[in-house]
Amino acid sequence: MKPNVGGIDRILRFVVGVCLLSLLVLLEGNVRWVGLLGLVPIATATLRWCPLYPLLGINTCPSRSSLA
Repeated sequence: MKPNVGGIDRILRFVVGVCLLSLLVLLEGNVRWVGLLGLVPIATATLRWCPLYPLLGINTCPSRSSLA
């Protein structure tokens, strides 16, 4: 898997994921399990790869040639 998630994108995904996971503690009833959706942005931030990006033609990861 070629990385397609860049730095700022990774940070935002991680923050959103943690906020969603916090719903497990903050909410009551069955609605609280929606917080498990926070695992998805945390996983994509950790792996630096989003399966939806290639389908949409998006790549926020800087290319190697621009880093040199």
